[in-house]
Amino acid sequence: MTAVRIDGNQVAATILAEVAEGIEARVAAGLPRPHLAALLVGDDPASETYIRLKHEDAEKVGMTSSDHRLPATATTAAVVELVESLNCDDEVSGVLVQTPLPSGVDSAVALAAVDPVKDVDGLHPVNAGKLLLGEPGMLPNTPAGVIRMLDHYGIEIAGRRAVMLGRSNIVGKPTAVLLLRRNATVTICHSRTVGLADICREADILVVAIRQLDFVTPDMVRPGAVVVDVGINPRPGGRLGGDVDPSVAGVAGWLTPVPGGVGPVTRAMLMANTWQAEQARRPG
Repeated sequence: MTAVRIDGNQVAATILAEVAEGIEARVAAGLPRPHLAALLVGDDPASETYIRLKHEDAEKVGMTSSDHRLPATATTAAVVELVESLNCDDEVSGVLVQTPLPSGVDSAVALAAVDPVKDVDGLHPVNAGKLLLGEPGMLPNTPAGVIRMLDHYGIEIAGRRAVMLGRSNIVGKPTAVLLLRRNATVTICHSRTVGLADICREADILVVAIRQLDFVTPDMVRPGAVVVDVGINPRPGGRLGGDVDPSVAGVAGWLTPVPGGVGPVTRAMLMANTWQAEQARRPG
Protein backbone atom coordinates (compact mmCIF):
# COMPACT_ATOMS: atom_id res chain seq x y z
CA MET A 1 0.00 0.00 0.00
CA THR A 2 1.20 3.49 -0.84
CA ALA A 3 -0.70 6.38 0.72
CA VAL A 4 -2.49 8.93 -1.44
CA ARG A 5 -0.65 12.24 -1.11
CA ILE A 6 -2.93 14.98 0.26
CA ASP A 7 -1.50 17.91 -1.68
CA GLY A 8 -1.70 21.07 0.42
CA ASN A 9 -0.55 23.29 -2.42
CA GLN A 10 -3.47 22.10 -4.54
CA VAL A 11 -5.97 22.70 -1.74
CA ALA A 12 -4.47 26.12 -0.99
CA ALA A 13 -4.70 27.13 -4.66
CA THR A 14 -8.41 26.30 -4.64
CA ILE A 15 -9.01 28.38 -1.51
CA LEU A 16 -7.02 31.35 -2.83
CA ALA A 17 -8.92 31.22 -6.14
CA GLU A 18 -12.24 31.34 -4.27
CA VAL A 19 -11.07 34.30 -2.17
CA ALA A 20 -9.74 36.16 -5.22
CA GLU A 21 -13.04 35.69 -7.04
CA GLY A 22 -14.98 36.98 -4.03
CA ILE A 23 -12.73 40.01 -3.63
CA GLU A 24 -13.00 40.99 -7.28
CA ALA A 25 -16.78 40.73 -7.07
CA ARG A 26 -16.77 43.09 -4.08
CA VAL A 27 -14.45 45.54 -5.83
CA ALA A 28 -16.69 45.47 -8.93
CA ALA A 29 -19.59 46.40 -6.64
CA GLY A 30 -17.65 49.47 -5.44
CA LEU A 31 -16.51 48.05 -2.11
CA PRO A 32 -12.91 48.38 -0.86
CA ARG A 33 -10.39 45.57 -1.00
CA PRO A 34 -9.78 43.73 2.29
CA HIS A 35 -6.63 44.78 4.12
CA LEU A 36 -4.50 42.55 6.34
CA ALA A 37 -2.35 44.25 9.00
CA ALA A 38 0.51 42.04 10.23
CA LEU A 39 2.23 42.86 13.51
CA LEU A 40 5.73 41.50 14.02
CA VAL A 41 7.68 41.91 17.27
CA GLY A 42 11.43 41.32 17.01
CA ASP A 43 13.34 39.79 14.12
CA ASP A 44 12.84 36.04 14.38
CA PRO A 45 13.95 34.60 10.99
CA ALA A 46 11.12 32.07 10.77
CA SER A 47 8.53 34.75 11.57
CA GLU A 48 10.07 36.99 8.91
CA THR A 49 9.60 34.21 6.38
CA TYR A 50 6.02 33.54 7.43
CA ILE A 51 5.13 37.24 7.21
CA ARG A 52 6.67 37.50 3.73
CA LEU A 53 4.68 34.51 2.51
CA LYS A 54 1.47 35.91 3.95
CA HIS A 55 2.00 39.21 2.15
CA GLU A 56 2.61 37.27 -1.08
CA ASP A 57 -0.64 35.35 -0.57
CA ALA A 58 -2.49 38.62 0.03
CA GLU A 59 -1.18 40.02 -3.24
CA LYS A 60 -2.25 36.85 -5.10
CA VAL A 61 -5.86 37.25 -4.05
CA GLY A 62 -6.04 41.01 -4.68
CA MET A 63 -5.88 41.97 -1.02
CA THR A 64 -3.75 44.78 0.39
CA SER A 65 -1.50 44.25 3.40
CA SER A 66 0.88 46.12 5.65
CA ASP A 67 3.67 45.49 8.16
CA HIS A 68 3.67 46.94 11.67
CA ARG A 69 6.88 46.25 13.56
CA LEU A 70 8.15 46.61 17.10
CA PRO A 71 11.60 45.75 18.48
CA ALA A 72 12.21 42.58 20.46
CA THR A 73 12.48 44.77 23.57
CA ALA A 74 8.87 45.95 23.23
CA THR A 75 6.64 45.59 26.27
CA THR A 76 3.26 43.92 26.41
CA ALA A 77 1.71 47.37 26.81
CA ALA A 78 3.39 48.60 23.63
CA VAL A 79 2.12 45.62 21.66
CA VAL A 80 -1.41 46.08 23.01
CA GLU A 81 -1.31 49.78 22.14
CA LEU A 82 -0.40 49.00 18.53
CA VAL A 83 -3.04 46.27 18.29
CA GLU A 84 -5.70 48.63 19.59
CA SER A 85 -4.72 51.27 17.03
CA LEU A 86 -5.20 48.70 14.26
CA ASN A 87 -8.54 47.68 15.77
CA CYS A 88 -9.69 51.29 15.41
CA ASP A 89 -8.37 51.71 11.86
CA ASP A 90 -11.38 51.43 9.55
CA GLU A 91 -9.12 50.53 6.62
CA VAL A 92 -7.94 47.35 8.38
CA SER A 93 -10.04 44.24 7.85
CA GLY A 94 -7.95 41.79 9.85
CA VAL A 95 -5.17 41.97 12.44
CA LEU A 96 -2.51 39.27 12.60
CA VAL A 97 -0.17 39.13 15.60
CA GLN A 98 2.70 36.94 14.43
CA THR A 99 3.73 34.36 17.02
CA PRO A 100 5.86 33.34 18.79
CA LEU A 101 6.31 36.65 20.58
CA PRO A 102 9.47 37.52 22.55
CA SER A 103 9.59 36.30 26.14
CA GLY A 104 8.98 39.82 27.45
CA VAL A 105 5.53 39.97 25.83
CA ASP A 106 2.53 38.19 27.33
CA SER A 107 1.13 36.36 24.30
CA ALA A 108 -2.27 35.73 25.86
CA VAL A 109 -2.74 39.43 26.62
CA ALA A 110 -1.56 40.47 23.15
CA LEU A 111 -3.86 38.06 21.33
CA ALA A 112 -6.83 38.95 23.53
CA ALA A 113 -6.34 42.61 22.61
CA VAL A 114 -7.33 41.94 18.98
CA ASP A 115 -10.92 42.86 18.10
CA PRO A 116 -12.72 39.47 17.74
CA VAL A 117 -14.19 40.64 14.42
CA LYS A 118 -10.67 41.33 13.10
CA ASP A 119 -9.15 38.22 14.73
CA VAL A 120 -8.11 36.50 11.48
CA ASP A 121 -6.04 33.93 13.41
CA GLY A 122 -9.18 32.82 15.25
CA LEU A 123 -7.37 32.77 18.59
CA HIS A 124 -9.32 35.36 20.61
CA PRO A 125 -11.14 33.89 23.65
CA VAL A 126 -14.46 35.05 22.18
CA ASN A 127 -13.86 33.10 18.98
CA ALA A 128 -12.57 30.10 20.95
CA GLY A 129 -15.84 30.14 22.91
CA LYS A 130 -17.91 30.37 19.73
CA LEU A 131 -16.00 27.41 18.31
CA LEU A 132 -16.81 25.31 21.36
CA LEU A 133 -20.47 26.35 21.31
CA GLY A 134 -20.83 25.75 17.58
CA GLU A 135 -21.64 29.38 16.87
CA PRO A 136 -20.44 31.33 13.80
CA GLY A 137 -17.07 33.00 14.33
CA MET A 138 -13.48 33.09 13.17
CA LEU A 139 -11.92 29.63 13.11
CA PRO A 140 -8.20 29.03 13.76
CA ASN A 141 -6.39 28.72 10.44
CA THR A 142 -4.68 25.36 10.86
CA PRO A 143 -7.64 23.43 12.33
CA ALA A 144 -9.99 24.89 9.70
CA GLY A 145 -7.40 24.00 7.08
CA VAL A 146 -7.26 20.38 8.25
CA ILE A 147 -11.02 20.04 7.79
CA ARG A 148 -10.85 21.77 4.40
CA MET A 149 -8.18 19.29 3.24
CA LEU A 150 -10.29 16.31 4.25
CA ASP A 151 -13.31 17.77 2.47
CA HIS A 152 -11.30 18.59 -0.66
CA TYR A 153 -10.32 14.93 -1.01
CA GLY A 154 -13.81 13.66 -0.21
CA ILE A 155 -12.72 11.97 3.01
CA GLU A 156 -15.70 11.14 5.19
CA ILE A 157 -15.55 12.48 8.74
CA ALA A 158 -18.95 11.65 10.23
CA GLY A 159 -19.00 8.39 12.13
CA ARG A 160 -15.23 7.90 11.88
CA ARG A 161 -12.87 7.36 14.81
CA ALA A 162 -10.55 10.39 14.96
CA VAL A 163 -7.46 10.68 17.16
CA MET A 164 -5.88 14.08 17.81
CA LEU A 165 -2.29 13.69 18.95
CA GLY A 166 -1.56 17.02 20.66
CA ARG A 167 -3.61 19.29 22.89
CA SER A 168 -2.42 22.85 22.19
CA ASN A 169 -4.87 25.74 22.18
CA ILE A 170 -3.78 26.64 18.63
CA VAL A 171 -4.08 23.24 16.92
CA GLY A 172 -4.93 20.25 19.09
CA LYS A 173 -8.00 21.36 21.00
CA PRO A 174 -9.72 23.33 18.20
CA THR A 175 -9.07 20.56 15.65
CA ALA A 176 -10.66 18.04 18.02
CA VAL A 177 -13.71 20.30 18.41
CA LEU A 178 -14.08 20.76 14.64
CA LEU A 179 -13.89 17.00 14.10
CA LEU A 180 -16.49 16.52 16.83
CA ARG A 181 -18.71 19.13 15.18
CA ARG A 182 -18.52 17.02 12.02
CA ASN A 183 -19.75 14.00 13.97
CA ALA A 184 -16.49 12.11 14.37
CA THR A 185 -15.82 10.22 17.59
CA VAL A 186 -12.74 12.00 18.91
CA THR A 187 -9.96 11.02 21.30
CA ILE A 188 -7.30 13.57 22.33
CA CYS A 189 -3.89 12.13 23.19
CA HIS A 190 -0.91 13.86 24.80
CA SER A 191 2.39 13.25 26.56
CA ARG A 192 0.75 11.51 29.52
CA THR A 193 -1.58 9.27 27.54
CA VAL A 194 -1.24 5.63 28.54
CA GLY A 195 -1.19 3.17 25.64
CA LEU A 196 -0.62 5.91 23.06
CA ALA A 197 0.41 3.63 20.19
CA ASP A 198 -2.61 1.38 20.69
CA ILE A 199 -4.98 4.36 20.62
CA CYS A 200 -3.35 5.80 17.48
CA ARG A 201 -3.79 2.42 15.75
CA GLU A 202 -7.55 2.65 16.33
CA ALA A 203 -7.84 5.89 14.35
CA ASP A 204 -9.54 6.17 10.98
CA ILE A 205 -8.28 9.76 10.98
CA LEU A 206 -5.05 10.56 12.83
CA VAL A 207 -4.03 14.23 13.19
CA VAL A 208 -0.57 14.84 14.67
CA ALA A 209 0.67 18.14 16.12
CA ILE A 210 3.34 17.61 18.78
CA ARG A 211 6.54 19.10 17.28
CA GLN A 212 8.57 15.90 17.54
CA LEU A 213 10.35 14.85 14.39
CA ASP A 214 9.21 11.49 12.96
CA PHE A 215 7.42 10.59 16.20
CA VAL A 216 4.62 8.59 14.57
CA THR A 217 5.97 5.40 13.03
CA PRO A 218 4.23 2.81 10.82
CA ASP A 219 3.47 0.50 13.74
CA MET A 220 1.32 3.29 15.26
CA VAL A 221 -0.95 3.63 12.21
CA ARG A 222 -3.96 1.58 11.20
CA PRO A 223 -3.66 0.27 7.63
CA GLY A 224 -5.59 2.58 5.30
CA ALA A 225 -5.94 5.39 7.86
CA VAL A 226 -5.95 9.08 6.99
CA VAL A 227 -2.88 10.72 8.56
CA VAL A 228 -2.60 14.52 8.76
CA ASP A 229 0.84 15.76 9.82
CA VAL A 230 0.71 19.30 11.23
CA GLY A 231 4.28 19.22 12.55
CA ILE A 232 7.19 21.04 11.02
CA ASN A 233 10.67 20.34 12.38
CA PRO A 234 14.25 20.82 11.18
CA ARG A 235 16.17 17.83 9.89
CA PRO A 236 19.95 17.55 9.74
CA GLY A 237 21.19 19.37 6.67
CA GLY A 238 18.53 22.05 6.77
CA ARG A 239 15.60 20.12 5.35
CA LEU A 240 12.20 20.05 7.04
CA GLY A 241 10.28 17.10 8.39
CA GLY A 242 7.01 16.48 10.15
CA ASP A 243 5.85 14.69 13.27
CA VAL A 244 5.10 11.62 11.14
CA ASP A 245 7.87 9.41 9.78
CA PRO A 246 7.61 9.40 5.95
CA SER A 247 7.68 5.59 5.99
CA VAL A 248 4.08 5.75 7.29
CA ALA A 249 3.16 6.18 3.61
CA GLY A 250 3.58 2.42 3.30
CA VAL A 251 0.74 1.80 5.77
CA ALA A 252 -1.63 4.79 5.61
CA GLY A 253 -4.30 5.25 2.98
CA TRP A 254 -3.89 9.04 2.90
CA LEU A 255 -0.99 11.20 4.10
CA THR A 256 -0.09 14.89 4.10
CA PRO A 257 3.54 15.63 3.16
CA VAL A 258 5.91 17.97 5.00
CA PRO A 259 6.55 20.43 3.48
CA GLY A 260 3.69 20.99 1.05
CA GLY A 261 0.88 19.73 3.23
CA VAL A 262 -0.88 21.63 6.00
CA GLY A 263 1.39 24.72 5.81
CA PRO A 264 0.12 26.22 2.54
CA VAL A 265 -3.48 25.55 3.53
CA THR A 266 -2.99 27.31 6.87
CA ARG A 267 -1.81 30.43 5.05
CA ALA A 268 -4.69 30.21 2.57
CA MET A 269 -7.19 30.00 5.42
CA LEU A 270 -5.74 33.25 6.78
CA MET A 271 -6.70 34.90 3.49
CA ALA A 272 -10.17 33.37 3.71
CA ASN A 273 -10.57 34.66 7.26
CA THR A 274 -9.48 38.17 6.27
CA TRP A 275 -12.03 38.14 3.46
CA GLN A 276 -14.66 36.87 5.93
CA ALA A 277 -13.76 39.62 8.39
CA GLU A 278 -14.22 42.30 5.74
CA GLN A 279 -17.57 40.83 4.71
CA ALA A 280 -18.71 40.86 8.35
CA ARG A 281 -17.70 44.52 8.75
CA ARG A 282 -19.07 45.72 5.40
CA PRO A 283 -21.58 43.25 3.95
CA GLY A 284 -21.77 43.46 0.18
